[in-house]
Amino acid sequence: MRLDLSDLKLVVCIADAGSITHGARCASLAVGSASERLKNVEDDTGVKLFSRHPRGVSLTEAGEVLVRHAREILSQQERLKAELSAYAKGVRGKIRLYANTSAMAEYLPGRLAKWLSEHPDVTIELEERTSADIINSISNGIAEAGLVSDAVDARELMLEPMADDRLALIVPPSHPFVRRDKISFSDVITEPFIGLYPGNALQDHISEHAEGLGHPLTYRVRMSSFEGIGEMVSSSIGVGVLPVSIAERFSKKFHYHILPLTDQWAQRRICICYKTPDSLSPAMRELIDFLRVQDL
Repeated sequence: MRLDLSDLKLVVCIADAGSITHGARCASLAVGSASERLKNVEDDTGVKLFSRHPRGVSLTEAGEVLVRHAREILSQQERLKAELSAYAKGVRGKIRLYANTSAMAEYLPGRLAKWLSEHPDVTIELEERTSADIINSISNGIAEAGLVSDAVDARELMLEPMADDRLALIVPPSHPFVRRDKISFSDVITEPFIGLYPGNALQDHISEHAEGLGHPLTYRVRMSSFEGIGEMVSSSIGVGVLPVSIAERFSKKFHYHILPLTDQWAQRRICICYKTPDSLSPAMRELIDFLRVQDL
């Protein structure tokens, strides 16, 4: 096969768009050129990559295999460009790290500050994603590693526990639930909730479980921070769900009652997730080794 990176990018763009027209636009090609190039790719591989239908295209089984490998190759190219660019600018390494909401808010800041102070020649691009999104990105070769919850399915990937990340319900001091010492999420989904903004990784995770119980949450208001949730709950506006460590920290400032959630999905740990040690860049490997030592 004589596939080049432009061919792989075009196939991925078409797969993501579900349309040759929109895929061509994503790949910065004219529709005619994209169609001709796709035909050449299929002729060269000897297989049909897409099934054509009136509303667009969908991947064949062979196409899914090619796209999976193409994503990994393109991601490796981006990492190579980033690392070489970092060297050109006098920076030894550049890491792209994905993390879920809890890791971003509570686990990473102090640890990253210490590691970065010891590695002045490394930069980190940190991005918040849901654990499911992070695992999908690692599986597809888009990301090297990420900090996720062990409550999600990460088969075929390495998953190393780093810290406790259990979730708890917080309720106003006058709420009837204060007589309990723990609670199930199904017992509270009809309560008025204080949540984080839509699109927040943790809030989306909580909302999905509410919908799975057949009762989407009713939000009184959505805040931009965990601290905002704590303040609203302490003012008896509603209830909220926070990681236990964060709930305990803000309980020194706000008055509310903490009830650990008994649901299995709420008994979480923060884990570092990656494919294999050999798949990691030297800088990422150093960071993961550092995190292991910090959490012994």
